[in-house]
Amino acid sequence: MATVLCFGDSNTWGTVPGENGRYDENERWPALLKSALITEAEVIEEGQQGRTIVHNNPFQGEKSGQRYLKDCLEKYAPDLVLILLGTNDLKKRFALCADDVAKSAGHLAEQTQQYKSSSLQKTVKVLLIAPPPVYEVGFYAKMYAGAAAKSMDFAKYYALYAQRIGCAFFDAGSVVTPCTEEGIHWPKDQHQLLANALVPIIKNMLDESG
Repeated sequence: MATVLCFGDSNTWGTVPGENGRYDENERWPALLKSALITEAEVIEEGQQGRTIVHNNPFQGEKSGQRYLKDCLEKYAPDLVLILLGTNDLKKRFALCADDVAKSAGHLAEQTQQYKSSSLQKTVKVLLIAPPPVYEVGFYAKMYAGAAAKSMDFAKYYALYAQRIGCAFFDAGSVVTPCTEEGIHWPKDQHQLLANALVPIIKNMLDESG
């Protein structure tokens, strides 16, 4: 059976908008994938609140996806990795543009494709997912000042870098809209929409691998 790794931030972990809580296994998108693909693949959930692509948040410790993904590749030896990162990189303190974030995401995807170790000799497939645009509202408005306009360009740049490295691409913003009152995290129904959109893509990619 194939192994699919879902690697992302708080929206992969399943943070409930405006709360400290987490959606359960019947609500967050990686868990929904696990149920939908139960006969095709083992789905691994690797979401982390506050996770970035490269830079560490000075107040949250080690959160760099660059650091954690290598360990996950070694541990799980996945056939397919879904990378959904970039929202946290738009925090005002990092001063990054959408192109910078997408380029970093593309580099992470390329490293994943090229990764080899004693336990993982196969070529890993990658689905690079552009996060949906955010809103500058509520509690996160000051923290993400300027992010709304930048995030509107995510899909364009993520698609560009995915094409350059030859990996699959999906625009989460084509199906997902964050909570309009909180701006960053997703309502429960949006997790289902993303899972519904990803299932046929994943099945197709796994069929090609087989």
